[in-house]
Amino acid sequence: MSDFKFPLGRVVATPSALLVVPMPEFIAAMQRHRCGDWGDLDEHDRLENELALKKWLRLLSVYHTQAGLKFYIITEADRSVTTLLLPEDY
Repeated sequence: MSDFKFPLGRVVATPSALLVVPMPEFIAAMQRHRCGDWGDLDEHDRLENELALKKWLRLLSVYHTQAGLKFYIITEADRSVTTLLLPEDY
C-alpha cells in the first residue's frame, strides 16, 4: 500500500459507466489512479495532477477500456470521493 499517493475516499461510478466499463478494468484503473499513473493525460495535465497532489486539488485520470472506450476517474480536492465516469457524464 505504500505506493498509494492519496486516499480515494468513497468510490462511486455513474450508472452509464457501470454499464460499459468491465469491473476488472474499473478496479485496475482505480489502482493506477491511486498510485499516480494518470493514464492517457497529456504532459501538461500530468504536471497539473502532480501539483494537485501537493496542494490538495482535484485529480483527473483518463483511461481506455480494452475495447477502446474512454473513461475518466476524478478524485475531489478533499479526497472524500472518487468517481468513475464517461466523458458524456462530465
